[in-house]
Amino acid sequence: MKKEQLIQDGYCIFEGVLDQEMLSKLTQITEQLIAKQTAEEAKRNVTTGSMIHVTSDPELAELIAYPRTLQALESLGYNEPKFSNGYIISKPPKSPRLFWHHDYACWSDPDCFGTVPQQIFLMYYLVDTYPENGCLRVIPRSHHEENPLHNLLEEAHSPNLRQVAELDNPAFMDRPDEVNVMVKAGDLVIGDSRLLHAAHENNSENRRTVITLWYHPDMKSLAEPVQAFIAKTASKIPEDWPEDATKLIEPLIPRYTGHAEPLAWNRVRPSKK
Repeated sequence: MKKEQLIQDGYCIFEGVLDQEMLSKLTQITEQLIAKQTAEEAKRNVTTGSMIHVTSDPELAELIAYPRTLQALESLGYNEPKFSNGYIISKPPKSPRLFWHHDYACWSDPDCFGTVPQQIFLMYYLVDTYPENGCLRVIPRSHHEENPLHNLLEEAHSPNLRQVAELDNPAFMDRPDEVNVMVKAGDLVIGDSRLLHAAHENNSENRRTVITLWYHPDMKSLAEPVQAFIAKTASKIPEDWPEDATKLIEPLIPRYTGHAEPLAWNRVRPSKK
């Protein structure tokens, strides 16, 4: 059922993946990292909130290789997922909405509209979410169906979008086909990286923090130029990480040993023929 929803609608939810101990630990880690943000960093990311890389703290290796998450992926038929990137994204109180975008960056692949997701996002919300505090918004089926919004969007994460230069930009507007994805703290949202998604403004008095990780659920089945692209663009394990943290995520690091040239980074979605 969940795999059908992921393939057809572009997302699904696994409830209660993070236990209370893990949730408390992640809350403490993220709050410490967020507190270190400079005013300049906050100014650069008004709409997204914090953009703190998960390699900023080796303790987050435990989340990257979290057994209950790997079990969830296995239940979807993904037995050998590979991790590529991740951020702590925390919207402060009274902050504007996040723009519509997709996360995918390999649109040069001839099979970019394939049914099976080449990349998925995993979102762990550390608080309960609802429209008033910036819950996720998605446009179901926009990962493989044409949507009028596709032709109205500029490239995601441009300074114009991150710094809210124009709130009347189509990237910030309500859409008739959007769906609110409200979850409880500790739930896991899994989505196809090609899916159009955004977030409401946070009108509450508290932060709304999510940790977003990206995985390639079945890298070995992809074309070699795509595998080369994934291996080239994936995050590297910091050299100063302790050995136990490195060993924990080592099996999840994507590698390519062939000779194909990696595809170019491309976040501009072509029209589907």
